[in-house]
Amino acid sequence: MQEKMIAYIKGNLEIKTKQYIVIEVAGIGYKIFMSESAIQKVGEIGQTVKIHTYMKVREDDVSLYGFITNEELRMFELLLGVSGIGAKSALTILSNVTPSSFALAVITSDVNILKKLSGIGPKTAQRVILELKDKLKKEQELIGKDKKEQTTFEQGMADDEKIAEAISALQVLGYTRKEIADALANVNMASLTLEEIIKQGLGNLAKSL
Repeated sequence: MQEKMIAYIKGNLEIKTKQYIVIEVAGIGYKIFMSESAIQKVGEIGQTVKIHTYMKVREDDVSLYGFITNEELRMFELLLGVSGIGAKSALTILSNVTPSSFALAVITSDVNILKKLSGIGPKTAQRVILELKDKLKKEQELIGKDKKEQTTFEQGMADDEKIAEAISALQVLGYTRKEIADALANVNMASLTLEEIIKQGLGNLAKSL
């Protein structure tokens, strides 16, 4: 897949605007489109930065899109897979919703989180949630046919609705059940909200990369 040709770019931050940054690597300036929130966090001019990237290749367009974390990249890729969502709309969502909040909205069918965003109306918000939940359901059905895929952690927590939802939310962001089980194994989930569990799981997953 051409979109996977450049996994990340590490170099000197030369330009920052509201829509994109430019990173210089070996005398070449890479123009990378990012969400406003990510651009604010990326660093200062002159610093060395590392940006995860997605290359969009079309007949009339070759563009790079950048992300601070792998979770943001996974979320962007998921959104592009939803009918009617393009790169611009995906970046708008990323500018206003964290990956953990997004995953939680999908799992709990909370349309309100998405429909308030600029350019994302109620119908588009519903489509995002329905299509991603349908994709997740199909993946779970495939795994369900092979009980060997279930980890000891999952089997022991199968009856805990909150933990089951946390696992599903992290699956929305593209992580495997084994990765999720390892990330949540040492999290004290009894005293945490669902979103707090998701956030801690994401933090542990980031450390393992």
